[in-house]
Amino acid sequence: MSTVLVVDDSPVIRELMVEHLQSTGLTVKVAVNGADAQTKISASPPDLVITDIIMPEMNGYELCRWIKSEAQTQSIPVIMCTSKDEEFDVYWGNKQGADAYVTKPFKPNELIRTIKQLLKNPVS
Repeated sequence: MSTVLVVDDSPVIRELMVEHLQSTGLTVKVAVNGADAQTKISASPPDLVITDIIMPEMNGYELCRWIKSEAQTQSIPVIMCTSKDEEFDVYWGNKQGADAYVTKPFKPNELIRTIKQLLKNPVS
């Protein structure tokens, strides 16, 4: 069973994602911001990270750069799930190393399909 870390400062979004992801058989952990996620990833790396961008302490761009720059975590797929939906936002997310970019409000089936694709085809 794969483990997904959901990183979002909104309790409502975290709860919604956890409910949807657990219903598909995924193990889900949560973090309230990038700094919290960094601590949890260092302690026990997940199979995939879903992160918001705009968060206090450490934003999603910073978290993604950190994940992709560390030897022990660089192969973890990162999905940015955010309300930032301009073309530049998607471009910048990809430049930080994001493996996928999903805009809020997200469609649960789209998010789950993206997760399954990334877990079957890990980035080398």
